[in-house]
Amino acid sequence: MRVALHTKVRGDRIADYEAAHREVPKELTAAIRAAGATSWTIWRWGSPRASEAERGGGTDLFHLLECEDCARLLAELEQLPVNVAWQARMAELLDVAHDSRGGADAGLPVVRELP
Repeated sequence: MRVALHTKVRGDRIADYEAAHREVPKELTAAIRAAGATSWTIWRWGSPRASEAERGGGTDLFHLLECEDCARLLAELEQLPVNVAWQARMAELLDVAHDSRGGADAGLPVVRELP
């Protein structure tokens, strides 16, 4: 299954957010894969009408998660100490965090898929 998520990084913490993602703990990556994820990509975007400098500072984050079962993945990670620590770190950097209580239903709604 594919799940799209939207979060927002704090404008003054973009560099910290990107640095954190260059150093994701290997234990967390292994746990995410073991819970059924096959891919997780994050894009950062600003308004296309913004100047080049402003686009580079965009705070909207779009995630595409591919996994067997998103609800199971989130449940397996929820109490895992390395994930709890990671989520605490992300809470310091995000204005809008993903609300995982809804499982896959907390993702962005699908409008259309290419047939």
